[in-house]
Amino acid sequence: MTYDRYGSDVLASGWKTAGQKPVPETEAVRDLVVEDAASGFCGAVTRIERSTVELEDRFGKKRVFPLGGGFLIDGEAVTLIVPRSAGSATRARTASGSFTVADSPARVARASRIFVEGRHDAELVEKVWGDDLRVEGVVVEYLEGVDHLADIVKDFAPGSGRRIGVLVDHLVPGSKESRIVEQVARGPYGTSVLVVGHPYVDVWQSVKPARLGLEVWPVIPRSVEWKHGICDALGWPHADQADISRAWKRILGSVRSFADLEPELLGRVEQLIDFVTANGQD
Repeated sequence: MTYDRYGSDVLASGWKTAGQKPVPETEAVRDLVVEDAASGFCGAVTRIERSTVELEDRFGKKRVFPLGGGFLIDGEAVTLIVPRSAGSATRARTASGSFTVADSPARVARASRIFVEGRHDAELVEKVWGDDLRVEGVVVEYLEGVDHLADIVKDFAPGSGRRIGVLVDHLVPGSKESRIVEQVARGPYGTSVLVVGHPYVDVWQSVKPARLGLEVWPVIPRSVEWKHGICDALGWPHADQADISRAWKRILGSVRSFADLEPELLGRVEQLIDFVTANGQD
């Protein structure tokens, strides 16, 4: 007996695809990580049009590709399609993991505020919680260092319907930051101010190291300025502030959603949002 690879009819339709595995269709939902098989570009879905999809890689670089075949997910071929709208069983989520509020009108900013230590903290909070904060009408400002916290609280004069939530870096027992926080808590505005913190030297460390291809963040001697030390350890330029800014953009570009951040930061930010949006705070 001999095997006839063409079958009984060499002109029968479908002979070209005989034995091939069908390629499944996958909805191009936001934050889905895919790879363009032709170019090797790998990134998360950031925008979907009628016939194209935009991907952003972990360095913040964006490219647009036509929807359809030629994509890989975990090494398996898929065909990307426009997400089903009304018939979809799942609701879109924001980067923080909450459900998207469709057609929500712009909300007037609340009197309450959230303060963070610096620009990098504010940019990270905006990237992950920005959609939620706009729906709630919460404005985020930065302190330019926790040393100014007592003066900012005094000038703001929080009270009924006017709360302050503060996120502090490196809030560990015995630190300078913990002493400043304790002073504010004992002050006349203590009941209208919530100060929480994470244990990291800088908000950079709240990004999971795996997002940058690391097992752990490098340990930097206390005698070395931390951000410069990190860049040096990772082999990144760090001669001036422009280099540090580019390093931060690289780190921020690796963050897609709350899943890329450490729990010690996630819980604290959610706690602050709850505090400043509690009933009666408008």
